[in-house]
Amino acid sequence: MIDTLDSLQEWYVSMCNGDWEHTYGITIETLDNPGWAITIELTDTPLYSRSFDTIKIQREDENDWILCRIENGVFKGDCGPRNLKEILQTFLMWAKK
Repeated sequence: MIDTLDSLQEWYVSMCNGDWEHTYGITIETLDNPGWAITIELTDTPLYSRSFDTIKIQREDENDWILCRIENGVFKGDCGPRNLKEILQTFLMWAKK
């Protein structure tokens, strides 16, 4: 997780230009089903117009799932309680292409 968190931090720092960070950003929240939700605002980033194919995975364990998509210029990732690293890595892999 450290490498993933470090990579997310580096991506965030690279977007901070004196303007973006005052209006946009990253939010990580918990869901009540249980799980995690992450939003990463892409406006004014090189990723804003990049295509992203929605990813929806439901595994055998009902708590082992991910849903990643772009909605209105925002990367949204929702997942089960043990899949936070997976959705962060999904974003980072796409962002680094």
